[in-house]
Amino acid sequence: MILLEQIRKIAIAGILIVVLTVTTACGGSTLTQADRTTNPPVIGRDVTYTELERGNTPGGQNFGNWVVQTSKGLIKDAYVRDNNKLGVVISRDVRPNEVRPLAKSLVQGFRKNFPNQDLTVLVYSPDKKLILTTQYDIQTNQVKYS
Repeated sequence: MILLEQIRKIAIAGILIVVLTVTTACGGSTLTQADRTTNPPVIGRDVTYTELERGNTPGGQNFGNWVVQTSKGLIKDAYVRDNNKLGVVISRDVRPNEVRPLAKSLVQGFRKNFPNQDLTVLVYSPDKKLILTTQYDIQTNQVKYS
């Protein structure tokens, strides 16, 4: 039984790594300085979670949509803010021991689409509580989990 769980974990991580690193989000994105400095929209207190958009830039919107579409049901929702912060809501199908490999795969895909900057990936449980923060530091090329 443990062997089957390990095979499933490796398979899910492998699929996500391949999907996120081989393909690009909707043909990739070319970022301009205007894209990076666009102010995020003001979100009032009466805005519900479902009303938030997937990205506050066109490239972020495309990447957020792409993450959800290619995750094969593992990610229920995603958003990108300022082209350097990715938040994902995982489904109940993701086991606790699969969260970190999933976050690492997301960082790799995120780096490919938004290169040359520090990145943060926030992973939320299905009930939208933060369960993992993953930070990529471009200077050290290291990924930290907290």
